[in-house]
Amino acid sequence: METKKVIGRRRFSMTITTLAFVFLYLPIVALIVLSFNSARQGVTWTGFTLKWYSELFRQADVWRAFLNTVIIALTSSLAATAIGTFSAMALYWYQSRLKGYLGILVYTPLIIPDILMGVSMLIFFVAVGVPLGLFTIFVAHVTFCVSYVTVTVMTRLEDFDYSVVEAARDLGAKTHEVFRKVIVPIIMPGIIAGFLLSLTLSIDDFVITFFVAGPGSTTLPLKIYSMIKFGVSPVINALSTLLLVGTMFISFFGSRFRKLIF
Repeated sequence: METKKVIGRRRFSMTITTLAFVFLYLPIVALIVLSFNSARQGVTWTGFTLKWYSELFRQADVWRAFLNTVIIALTSSLAATAIGTFSAMALYWYQSRLKGYLGILVYTPLIIPDILMGVSMLIFFVAVGVPLGLFTIFVAHVTFCVSYVTVTVMTRLEDFDYSVVEAARDLGAKTHEVFRKVIVPIIMPGIIAGFLLSLTLSIDDFVITFFVAGPGSTTLPLKIYSMIKFGVSPVINALSTLLLVGTMFISFFGSRFRKLIF
């Protein structure tokens, strides 16, 4: 009797899990499949085609949005990685009563709603007179990506054995040599994972970018939004599929590096 109950619970759990995966991934699968559908309207499958991807690559405004996305993602991720790495080391080794409060400030951008973050950044830029454009998007992305990098690197620092630093100093290593040859190699998996995470977040961000973008600074998420206002077309499906594949590719390598942390 007990065995039947256990089997019943397992079947129920498997059913719920299966339904959850279907709910999460069926829309994504449908999006990818419809991007190869020859029908311009509707969801009825009429044949396989690549013409929507060909049409997508011929649109100059899409390429401009792609270039803006790549530039902002790379530059903001590099800046956030540098700032976040030094912030993590400072918070980890800094001994003070303010350490707890500083930690709260680091975690705050992680829990603030994106729309609130976007509005606050917009108000700030307008108040200081900074014109909206690529620079404001860059600053906004660095602002919310720094926290993710800091948390990721601090996770790596939790397993840091400070005795190796003392050993290096006893052997005559200078401060910059200890940092470059001892500390950085040990926390490098956390740094790379933080960079890849920032890259993914920057590429996919829509809400914050929507508030701080200006003329000529359209990114791919904003481009998809502007296109979908006129109706869903296979070209949008193709663009969304490429964006999805790109972020999944980055996330895959990011997860591989994160496995080195835990």
